[in-house]
Amino acid sequence: MAVEPIRGRGTAHNPDNRFAPRTSVAEEDGWWQDVPPTRSTEVRIELAKTIITRNNSPDIPFDRSINPYRGCEHGCIYCYARPSHAYWDLSPGIDFETRLIAKTNAVQRLEEQLGKPGYVCAPVNLGSNTDPYQPIERQYRLTRELLETLLRYRHPVTIVTKGAMVLRDLDLLAELARLRLVKVMVSLTTLDDALKCILEPRAASPKARLRVIRQLHQRGVPVGVLCSPMIPMINDSELEALVAAAAEAGAQSANYMFLRLPLEVAPLFEQWLADHYPQRAEHVLSLVRQSRGGELYDSRFGSRMRGEGLFAELLAQRFARALKRHGLARREGYALDTSLFCPPGRQMNLL
Repeated sequence: MAVEPIRGRGTAHNPDNRFAPRTSVAEEDGWWQDVPPTRSTEVRIELAKTIITRNNSPDIPFDRSINPYRGCEHGCIYCYARPSHAYWDLSPGIDFETRLIAKTNAVQRLEEQLGKPGYVCAPVNLGSNTDPYQPIERQYRLTRELLETLLRYRHPVTIVTKGAMVLRDLDLLAELARLRLVKVMVSLTTLDDALKCILEPRAASPKARLRVIRQLHQRGVPVGVLCSPMIPMINDSELEALVAAAAEAGAQSANYMFLRLPLEVAPLFEQWLADHYPQRAEHVLSLVRQSRGGELYDSRFGSRMRGEGLFAELLAQRFARALKRHGLARREGYALDTSLFCPPGRQMNLL
């Protein structure tokens, strides 16, 4: 049975998650009514047991992160976090975009973990899995509360976002920057508004993200750009233009990632290609497989972010030349300060 697209959503499909004990298949039986499909956003409340998640991945520059929300309303079809929704017996499809979870006790849990004996301060990342500035942040303000808490205890933080709402917190970010406690990475995927609307339907527009970079830079907040993901024959031709636009806006560093399609993301992305780019779908998937050892995904450390083979190598060379042309660093040399950290309950040094 054909699935009608849902305006403002990344996908209308809602496949069963990989842990589901039963599956169902929709069949056309004549009772279908021609009513435009809609899907409102639902938010559940979660009282988290912990809030800082640890990782030992050599592919990312931090070993801990905080995600105040599960699921993401931005609806990016390629999002590698979609499979995490299966752990909550929800679909990585439209459920991931519309059935969200807010960890409303995030600040309480953060203070508890920061105050534990033996806690060693190191930069914590906001936005490693789902965007901390997705639309529901307007109501729940969990990201702002977390930033206020991190500033209070002088704890360094990095942020990854494609949401323009980050500018709401310029006051906190500017103060964190003054103390060398923050860096922001803005995810910039395309400069094409039409592509953005089907690829990342509820994320900020390309112009809005460049405005974010510009205003953060003007307020002294270290800011870089993440050109991610690079999708063969969809947005890879924009790589040089993305780096140039980011540099002009004030970005100090740039990085990129090759398209990742783990678990349930692969069939969702294949369906998206069939819906929006049917004539080039096979070419796109062929180039992905050429860069992933014949598969649609390769989870190995060292290659999962970049891919391998001729296409991936060419992409890396193009990126390196673009960085050199615009004077950007691959990894920003701006080191965050861990020496100011004062755990909850301890007297802060005022000097």
